[in-house]
Amino acid sequence: MGFEKRTVLEICAGAGGQALGLEQAGFHAVACVEIDANACETLRVNRPRMRVLEMDVRNVNGREFRGVDLLAGGVPCPPFSVAGKQLGENDERNLFPEALRLVEEMQPRAVMLENVAGFASAKFDDYRRGIIRHLHKLGYSATYKVINASDLGVPQLRPRFVLVALRDGDFARFHWNHEPILAKSVGETLCDLMAANHWLGASAWAARAKGIAPTLVGGSKKHGGPDLGPTRAKRQWASLGIDGMGIANEAPRADFPENGMPRLTVRMTARIQGFPDDWLFSGSKTAAYRQVGNAFPPPVARSVASFILDTLNGSVAKYTVKEQHQLALLEPPGKYLTHEKKKRIKTKTNRLSSRK
Repeated sequence: MGFEKRTVLEICAGAGGQALGLEQAGFHAVACVEIDANACETLRVNRPRMRVLEMDVRNVNGREFRGVDLLAGGVPCPPFSVAGKQLGENDERNLFPEALRLVEEMQPRAVMLENVAGFASAKFDDYRRGIIRHLHKLGYSATYKVINASDLGVPQLRPRFVLVALRDGDFARFHWNHEPILAKSVGETLCDLMAANHWLGASAWAARAKGIAPTLVGGSKKHGGPDLGPTRAKRQWASLGIDGMGIANEAPRADFPENGMPRLTVRMTARIQGFPDDWLFSGSKTAAYRQVGNAFPPPVARSVASFILDTLNGSVAKYTVKEQHQLALLEPPGKYLTHEKKKRIKTKTNRLSSRK
């Protein structure tokens, strides 16, 4: 039985992690709203036909999008992040009120909002409950969950708060139905990229990098150059044989010490985040890494969006992945463009099996 195409307006779209996951689930984006120029260019480069609105979400008129099925967005995280001051509703970057305004103006059938796991903490109980009460007044029932990306095949812990709200008739059919997907280790995930410039130590490094990655931290424009986060995160990266003090322009060369600690490239961080290898990032290395580090992992977005889509289509959520590897994580054998050099190099990833 076929269903009509479901539509989505995405706000705070960033580099397109959520947009890609929504697309993979089966949603059609009527527009993506993003204020950062580099991120907007990333969206345009990867999806030339997508309508990208380069503007502050505060200036979006939701009435223009009446009839769209889903409002989705990753509202800014710093107001609720343990790495920040956790000013919450008093932080000028808090855009939850704007999301609620758009819900009221658009009247979509479903809402999907994500944020850092810290938003689920006791510190923000009152504010979180206030949002749910507001949604209830607008005719929606809401549920939320903290999802670890590693539970969906992403080689990174990355816990994220995800809220889903639906009209009562739809809400009764919705449930969280994630089937765990075993994440590869950092070494398994990145070995081919580490070996791209013929580093002799790549295989030995991969064998040592047995765990999954800590959460990537993109930072903000107030942050300096790109690195892999605070001191604690850098220690975790060091345990995986990675120098977290910066981002490399390219993979280690043949003369890099065989027992050395390489740095990650933007492309490597993107794969750890769950982006496919052909997804390009616009701007300088710092701008590109910031987009990657702040993204919502596409496999996580795809999973939640699949539940929502099934619910809107009147079926029971049935996202039961039986693939060998996560769909958005690895691409078939072939070539891709590196962000730094724009040159083509061969990958060695295995072709994915079809869904069983």
